[in-house]
Amino acid sequence: MSREDDFIQLLGQTNQHPFLIDVDRAEGIYIYDKSGKAYMDMISGVAVNNIGHRHPKVVKAIHEQVDQYLHVMVYGEYIQDAPLNLAKRLVALLPECLNAVYMVNSGTEANEAALKLAKRVTGRTELISFRGSYHGSTHGSLSVSGNELKKQKYRPLLPDVRFLRFNEIEDLEYITEKTAGVIIETVQGDAGVRIPSKEFLLALRERCTEVGAQLIFDEIQCGLGRSGRHFAFEHFKVHPDILTLGKALGGGMPVGALVSSREKLWEFTHAPMLGHITTFGGHPVICAAADAFIDVLTSEIDYTEVERLGKLLEELIGQQKEIHAIRRIGMMFAFDMQSSERVQRVVDRCLENGLISFWFLSHPYSFRLSPPLTITEEEIRKAAKIICEAIASTKE
Repeated sequence: MSREDDFIQLLGQTNQHPFLIDVDRAEGIYIYDKSGKAYMDMISGVAVNNIGHRHPKVVKAIHEQVDQYLHVMVYGEYIQDAPLNLAKRLVALLPECLNAVYMVNSGTEANEAALKLAKRVTGRTELISFRGSYHGSTHGSLSVSGNELKKQKYRPLLPDVRFLRFNEIEDLEYITEKTAGVIIETVQGDAGVRIPSKEFLLALRERCTEVGAQLIFDEIQCGLGRSGRHFAFEHFKVHPDILTLGKALGGGMPVGALVSSREKLWEFTHAPMLGHITTFGGHPVICAAADAFIDVLTSEIDYTEVERLGKLLEELIGQQKEIHAIRRIGMMFAFDMQSSERVQRVVDRCLENGLISFWFLSHPYSFRLSPPLTITEEEIRKAAKIICEAIASTKE
């Protein structure tokens, strides 16, 4: 069998038409296949490689930790430098109410833990989310995600979940003293980069405080520089009770984080103990990589330049008449076109021409871009040229 056949037959698949790039290596903004063809990774592995592929500081941190030790114990029992250093560096960037970190393995696991923590802290059961949301594909995260098509085959899911309209202040009255937690992407990603108003997020914060519900910000995709700030909630001057992170945090390694107050996270330790557990959460190699990622984010990323280049890419692609609308924050883009078929043709042509773009599960009329924050102006212009040519050459 060919390598493509092996890939299809031996590995579980997520869709029937994968990209099938046969990866040889990756560096900076580029992925190279085994024939030597270079691809501009303009989605950063779907908002993971925010500082590009194989940043030297991340690679160095991984090597140094591997030379010391790998897994030594399940999460929470031993004192280890890597997770402790990561927690110190992360909470230093956050408001005082978010002063403790529970390390997990992925974004969806962080959301699972967040939902449990909201129930534990409040003693309530109702969970509220928003239409268009995406929080992961495990049962709890899927239960509070808004894409009904993706959920139908996996019911029953969590009970006592209510969905409100995103960015509609009048719907916030449905958050009551029965509500344990409200989970929201600070900027909705999978729905096509939906950015709420400051008034909406402020009203949401005030309503949760009024009724005693825990406000959970899911910044797995929009956080850690993607929005043009360390955290997307900084744009709105509103902070959550619980924050979830993932994707970019590991600098290319798999990780998630639940962040809240020390007092709230302590609830997982008693009555009963082991309220949330993980074998590999806080793995020293992963945490070393994440620590290096945050070092790069805070010392090498110029958010003024991120905004300038993001605006430039928006303007260059926005000149195409077939682009009906653009939504952008930082280096997080959605470009609306006439149909999902039109988007697919553009994505396919870009791939042929050495550029990786993508689509949205819940908004197939848009193609998405989320390039590394380290991208240069020259690379921005090169990418825009490829994308514009793909749009022009695939007209019917």
